[in-house]
Amino acid sequence: MENTLLVALSRQMSLERQIDVIANNVANVNTNGFKADKSVFEEYLNTGAREDNFTPSDRRVSFVLDRATYHDFGQGSVEKTGSPLDVSIDGKGFIAVQTPQGERYTRDGSFQINGQGQLVTSGGNIVLGTNGPIVFQPTDRDIKISAEGTITVGEGIVTQFDSIRGRLKLVKFDNPQRLTKEGANLYAAGSAAAQADTTSRINQGFVEKSNVNAVTEMTRMMEVMRTYQSVASLMQQQSDLRKNAIQMLAEVPA
Repeated sequence: MENTLLVALSRQMSLERQIDVIANNVANVNTNGFKADKSVFEEYLNTGAREDNFTPSDRRVSFVLDRATYHDFGQGSVEKTGSPLDVSIDGKGFIAVQTPQGERYTRDGSFQINGQGQLVTSGGNIVLGTNGPIVFQPTDRDIKISAEGTITVGEGIVTQFDSIRGRLKLVKFDNPQRLTKEGANLYAAGSAAAQADTTSRINQGFVEKSNVNAVTEMTRMMEVMRTYQSVASLMQQQSDLRKNAIQMLAEVPA
């Protein structure tokens, strides 16, 4: 196969992967705490011919390499909900939650209380405190969450007093790019080590929205689609040229 078709095919493969990434971003434009993904491409130069005895030397061909994707951990906009169980994170921290697969991390602070009185995510995963799950009593009221993540409630009927129900387990990572998305707005640590985060702050009554810019992503989608079609047209032209050349060479003079 000619180099033109090989290079074009490598470009189409990278564009197909980029379309998948953009489509996933667009699908999560309204997902609380979602962080967009970006694609990384680079030029890949193939080695020269093994029998490098051409005059001049065989030229190296540049291919498109779909190197990786990375997470954009930029802060999303904050929306006021007024719910005492909703929180947003001001900083680079994550809230730890317990899942059937083990401890995971999220930026989605839309919480609720399950039938056992446990603080859980919208997906039903248990929100972890520094000393384990955070559990409320049926008579708890006036839930307050401090900037450090400490959760207090009002107790008592005749004599009212405040009780602490726990403190949200906030963690950070030296290299958050090592985190792996697992769906349901959760991240797995993998090779990254979670550390206690004492710098991020909690805002009660707010949730962080997705940091995906819908207009930008749709514009990128159209640009990638046009590029894909242009490459397909180039490949068709090259195929037609080869077909015509073979036909002309096969013609035997009468």
